[in-house]
Amino acid sequence: MSATTYPFKENAYTVYSYALCPYAQRAIRAFNIAKVPYVVEEIDLRNKPDWYHLVNPQLKVPALRTPDGTILIESLVIAEFVADQFPEAELLSTDATERAQLRLFIELFGTRISPFIYKSLTSAEVEDQKKAEESLLAGLRAVNDELEIQWKRSSGKGGPFWYGDKFGFAEIALVSFVGLLDVVPRHYRGVTVPETEEYAAFNKWKTAFSQHPGFTDVKPEDATLIENYKKYVAETKH
Repeated sequence: MSATTYPFKENAYTVYSYALCPYAQRAIRAFNIAKVPYVVEEIDLRNKPDWYHLVNPQLKVPALRTPDGTILIESLVIAEFVADQFPEAELLSTDATERAQLRLFIELFGTRISPFIYKSLTSAEVEDQKKAEESLLAGLRAVNDELEIQWKRSSGKGGPFWYGDKFGFAEIALVSFVGLLDVVPRHYRGVTVPETEEYAAFNKWKTAFSQHPGFTDVKPEDATLIENYKKYVAETKH
């Protein structure tokens, strides 16, 4: 491969991805749920190809090359592009208020859940691990409350997905992180989500999407996830 070129498929959507990356999985899920054909260029993040800076100077995944040669980066940007480019798939509401409510939910998840999944792994002190778990569970209670609020709205239709009976943009954006939470912190730190009322909506949501092809078709094997995240796990200091 020349230093001035990179691989892509002519007149097609090319997704530059890494199968174990929860952010890259957003892009793949968006195309899958929208039923839009695409090709994947798998990027080994530990041994990135010399040409990849031509696609994404930040050297992150995912990235997308559209049929007209436009390059897009950042997972939520790509997922929203797919939703807007293919409105017939109804991944996103066209109502501005409903879209804003969904963005707030994704932001809540991104600030209250995702960081503490990793914090629970990288903390070596038992006390710090406990604080990370407490923050994670507090964030899940907040997510639970937002799901309850959404399901009382007309767009929520009582659940069990954000848009009622439809696996949509909320799931595309977030289920990889729930799947990660359910496997890796559980394995290494014993973190589990209680089956109690304050987590009931979250558990209802998780049960629903865990059986949906939108989740299962992209989900890595548990053993593969556990092995991949081993490098982030700090040895506990006793």
